[in-house]
This record gives sequence, structure tokens and C-alpha cells, in this order.
Amino acid sequence: MVIEMSTGLIRGLGTVVVFVAFVGLTLWVFNRKRSAEFAEARLLPFADEPLPDTTPASETRSTRP
Repeated sequence: MVIEMSTGLIRGLGTVVVFVAFVGLTLWVFNRKRSAEFAEARLLPFADEPLPDTTPASETRSTRP
């Protein structure tokens, strides 16, 4: 028995594979167990910023009249 693989069949199988990957990725991203991981990863772009200056405002004011 010989099965011919037509272009339409190959494209259809490719579509099914991509759809299954999309559904799997969507379920993985919106899984509640991973919300803490993603909350931490969401702040990664700001990790290299310096901490704000903690000097009191009264020390930086001018005493001139």
C-alpha cells in the first residue's frame, strides 16, 4: 500500500502541528502556577537600574533667603 503525500496534506499536517503548539503555549503562559515566575520575569528590564536616593529632602534644600 502506497500513500501519496500531496502538498495539501503536508500543509494540513503543518497547520495541525502549529495549532497544537499554539494551544500548548497558551495553556503554559496562562497557567496560574507560573504567575509568580512571570511576575519576577516582568521586572527583569528594571533590574540594572540604580536604587533611588534615600537622603531626606530637608538636606537638599537651600538655606538662602
